[in-house]
Amino acid sequence: MDADLFLTWVRGTGLDIAIGIFVLGTLWRLFEIYSLGRKPDLAVPRHRTGASGLHTIYRRSLTSPRTYGSSALGYVAGYVFHIGLFIIVFLFAQHIKLIHELTGLSWPGLPSQFIDATAVVTLATMLLVLAERINKPVKRFISTFGDYAGWALTFLPVLTGYLASRHLLFSYTWMLALHILSVELLLIFLPFTKLIHVFTLWGSRWYNGDVNAKKGVPV
Repeated sequence: MDADLFLTWVRGTGLDIAIGIFVLGTLWRLFEIYSLGRKPDLAVPRHRTGASGLHTIYRRSLTSPRTYGSSALGYVAGYVFHIGLFIIVFLFAQHIKLIHELTGLSWPGLPSQFIDATAVVTLATMLLVLAERINKPVKRFISTFGDYAGWALTFLPVLTGYLASRHLLFSYTWMLALHILSVELLLIFLPFTKLIHVFTLWGSRWYNGDVNAKKGVPV
């Protein structure tokens, strides 16, 4: 297949298909989740200082050092690669340009050298997270195919994007096409895998905190 034709397809038809599935799939999953509702709580609320949905969002976002134990490296790596993903997706000039074309929104980006360095750190920490998942017996036992698939779907766009920006492995045209294709695969599968937590994380933490707050239990 000609690289230019492949790049044209993934930039056009392929991207349209991926965005369509992503938007419709995400809306459907959110509808499924938030339309479940919950049974009326007939118990008398037990108000307690420091127990609420917002407090839970805050506490769960700042992991206590007491929970680190022998997994401190995994916790730190998890925070680092999530921050790295945010920087790469939303602060890289080319990504901002694409977002502007799709939504009309725009903001200043960071230097490409900083983005490249962030990509390297992100890839390294993602490999550390994977290694810990494989080497820790408990994490390995509770991990499913979906966990590894979600990791791969997240890892590949960062890897191919870095290789494309550095003109490594294949020609730039091929690497750019593969990068866009990997992003499209991520968009297509995100609503139907555990990656949906991108949209449900804060809501679920607030819900757990709110429910337990009415029981007088800080979470």
